[in-house]
Amino acid sequence: MNFPSELKYTKDHEWIRVEGNDAYIGITEFAQHELGDIVYVDVSSKGKEVAKEEVFGTVEAVKTVSDLFMPLTGTVNETNPALDSQPELVNTDPYGQGWMVKISIKDASEIAGLLSAEAYQSLVGA
Repeated sequence: MNFPSELKYTKDHEWIRVEGNDAYIGITEFAQHELGDIVYVDVSSKGKEVAKEEVFGTVEAVKTVSDLFMPLTGTVNETNPALDSQPELVNTDPYGQGWMVKISIKDASEIAGLLSAEAYQSLVGA
């Protein structure tokens, strides 16, 4: 299983890649593996400010629907348009083309509360 060291993680299995004042967010390979094949991603928070740990969307797998939790407070500026027609990108490339939202970070101090790759691996027992 892959745990890119340049990313930060949450206990709810989201990853976050910080790029200046912006960040890309998706679900981890561990989460994808646990959920099974992702068939639909629904993010209805575009243009809205979402607080840390609030739901920003859902991901639907063959057997379940799971909420997506915001790792940092921020405004959802962009959703991944590729997921509308290719939700399987979350299965095949969760840390690359399978990203879900791009946000503007409101409070950069919240980054310090995220997990490192090593801490996340420990959390999931990998």
